[in-house]
Amino acid sequence: MSYIAFDKEKLVNINFAKEREILRCSRSGAFATTTLCGLNTRKYHGLFIVPQDNFNGERHLLVSGLNENIVVNDMDFHLSIHQYKGGAIDPKGNKYLQNFSADSVPVYDYRVGKFNFQKSMLFQHDADRLIIKYTFLDKVDEIALQVEPLLAFRNIHQLTHANSDVHTGFETVDNGVGFCMYNGYTPVYFQFSAPVDYEHHPDWYYNIEYEEELKRGYDGHEDLWRPGTLTAKVKGKELYLTIGTEPMDAAEIAKLYTSEAKKRTPRYNFASCLKNAAEQFIVKRNDRTDIIAGYPWFGRWGRDTFIALPGLTLAIGKISLFEEIADSMIADLKDGLFPNIGAGDNASYNSVDAPLWFIRSLQIYFDHVNKPRKLWTKYGDVIKQILCAYRDGTMNNIRMLENGLIYAGGPGLALTWMDAIVNGRPVTPRTGCQVEINALWYNAIKFALDLSRSSRDKEFLTDWEPITVNFPAVFKDTFWSKEMGYLADYVDGDYKNFQVRPNMLIAASLPFSPMSERLKQLVLKRVTEELLVDKGVRSLSPKDPEYKGHYMGTQAERDAAYHQGTVWPWLLFPLTDCMLHVYPDSAPDVLNRILYRFDGCMTYYGLSTVAEITDGDPPYKPNGCISQAWSVAALLYMKWKIEQVKK
Repeated sequence: MSYIAFDKEKLVNINFAKEREILRCSRSGAFATTTLCGLNTRKYHGLFIVPQDNFNGERHLLVSGLNENIVVNDMDFHLSIHQYKGGAIDPKGNKYLQNFSADSVPVYDYRVGKFNFQKSMLFQHDADRLIIKYTFLDKVDEIALQVEPLLAFRNIHQLTHANSDVHTGFETVDNGVGFCMYNGYTPVYFQFSAPVDYEHHPDWYYNIEYEEELKRGYDGHEDLWRPGTLTAKVKGKELYLTIGTEPMDAAEIAKLYTSEAKKRTPRYNFASCLKNAAEQFIVKRNDRTDIIAGYPWFGRWGRDTFIALPGLTLAIGKISLFEEIADSMIADLKDGLFPNIGAGDNASYNSVDAPLWFIRSLQIYFDHVNKPRKLWTKYGDVIKQILCAYRDGTMNNIRMLENGLIYAGGPGLALTWMDAIVNGRPVTPRTGCQVEINALWYNAIKFALDLSRSSRDKEFLTDWEPITVNFPAVFKDTFWSKEMGYLADYVDGDYKNFQVRPNMLIAASLPFSPMSERLKQLVLKRVTEELLVDKGVRSLSPKDPEYKGHYMGTQAERDAAYHQGTVWPWLLFPLTDCMLHVYPDSAPDVLNRILYRFDGCMTYYGLSTVAEITDGDPPYKPNGCISQAWSVAALLYMKWKIEQVKK
């Protein structure tokens, strides 16, 4: 029995299948995602989604899906499934499904009449190419497979509608055809491993409905372009179809599938699923190596990259990959800041914490490799650039005050990870001195001082040691309340915000924390009592009148709940560090129990991965992105740290 598997009863139940989504990726940035039964319920669902270099490298959905019709002894069986405006579903190809399993690759078992066959698919590891394999298990007189591509050629965040600008022509290639709907796009080629007949009859499929978009308050209807029908007659037990941005030798398709399948790591248990999920976030393209923050709608985010980096690389033994990603991000450093989203002219430098998380990730890297001189030689200038920018002042009113604390923000700005904005106003503005930013700042300076000592960088020591001397006392005087028994979330002048949030947990988790051991214990107690739940850490205490226990509704309604009680698995990363430091003897067993509560997540929502968030109230329903980098990274980091302690 496969670890990820479902039988016919589940697969024909559309409501059950719609709540489970599949994701498969190449390392080039191409990916496919849909629901378990193949019904696209999001505008982000599609069979072939590919970054387009002519459009700032943004991901574009080229192929929404395929109309598949298998003809067995002149009988037609339509395997596809679509939902149209008003909720009508036709055809219902899922009725032919018998089983689904996802070990190395996703495999669907079909039965049409008394005829059985399988369908599996995988991406070429390092190219924009999907390969689908059809395996025919029974002998019949005549089998043919008809495929009609449904094309969109649009940004993943948008929808397409019938228009007259489409290039309606096609290009004939080896055992297939190619299409390019609009100028500037890469073409997409459909090629079979066997000879193919192509009938060109371009038209539109109207009013395809994506019900999840409607639930989220967006437009949920789209028209898809159907250029024609490819028909391949089946001569043997296997037939292959490849979808790529470049044509290939059709005689090599079967060999390519076989060689790629051998490279896959089976998803046979919880740990292997986490490792596979981690690998899907890594994209190597155009001489860069980046982390995708979350599938299906997030791209590269600076903050998310550095928080996720240790868990996605070091925790699974990929030291060189850590360095590749760090070096790619350093190329984007500007005025001491990393872009939070975007790149080049489209970059947005609105993250006060991304550079500090970069230094924190280097600290974890250093703990793993223990080469201080090498690290200071390679990264010392970058660390200095960041620290000097914060000290002297940089974009978005980020600056050091006379007492050594960092102040950041202003009207309309949301610079921390709690960055949701509704109607132009931050939901959690946090302008001023934020508790985790100042702890990360102190930790960064202390770590840099340790590295500089190893390299005898006396000038750096002279400049920066004085800032740290009184910092713990200033930090405590600014943020601690003896009456409350915990830290303020942020301070702006005389105003101190004492909402119970997890940011004080981050402050308590750092190796060079400005907090005493007693304060760490009290903060951890508050967090475990009010914020820690089965699937992560709440962003706000349920005792707070602003708490929202469910993440749902329109974008404005969801954003209003995003950091107001919603649970975030990534916060298990600082929880792990804090617990192992404060309670080293008992923490490993406690953390291990928390970790394996996620075992059941592998078969719900995003299959074999971990969601971005869950509701703050039971049963902690997963939500947001089906697969989030820092969620997966936090669990891998937790597992890694537990194993280190137990060795």
